[in-house]
Amino acid sequence: MLLALAAVPLLYLAAALAGALIPVNRAWEEAGAGTTVYLRSNGIHVDIIMPAEAEGLDWRPLFPASAFRGAPADARWFAFGAGERRVYLETPTWWDISPRTLWAAVAGGERVMHVERTNDPGTEMRAVRLRPEEYRRLWAAVRAELTLDAEGRPQRIDHPGYTPEDAFFVGRGRASALSTCNNWVADRLRIAGVEASVWSPFAQGLLWRYRVGSPPA
Repeated sequence: MLLALAAVPLLYLAAALAGALIPVNRAWEEAGAGTTVYLRSNGIHVDIIMPAEAEGLDWRPLFPASAFRGAPADARWFAFGAGERRVYLETPTWWDISPRTLWAAVAGGERVMHVERTNDPGTEMRAVRLRPEEYRRLWAAVRAELTLDAEGRPQRIDHPGYTPEDAFFVGRGRASALSTCNNWVADRLRIAGVEASVWSPFAQGLLWRYRVGSPPA
């Protein structure tokens, strides 16, 4: 039994490696012109960075500055991530992680959306240039992960966020070791029609396919 338990992490890592190498949408090629989105990683978690407005689609009415403690009114970028509720809300830094939140990440729990409204999303990201129809599919795929109220607005969670520019919103589905934050990003890219790893629970298994790039200043 001990050997079987010890084998579980090794099998998980082997599956993650295989999933990172196997592509979906393998015939996709990056557009020569279009709208560029970015993948931002802290080494463990990946966010999708999208322009505030592109291809006639605007995030600002859905996420007004008033929904954040101190986000800029003229924000040019929005960052989107998804994760397990307790891990997100109870772990402002990796030093705050506890056995309880670690178990929640593995066993699974309610998925929430983390949204950042900003003019400075960072540098040294991975860049993906999309055709108009690909961008619109990605935009719709991200929006579809939000639970909306009767007036069609995302439902903000009563949490101060990590910074004045970010906030949490009620998401859909569950997050777990099988459906991680990075798998969520890969799935949005897959829905958009972009080549992505078939299963990539780790950031590294997702990002290696895309070129390095930074949003314009």
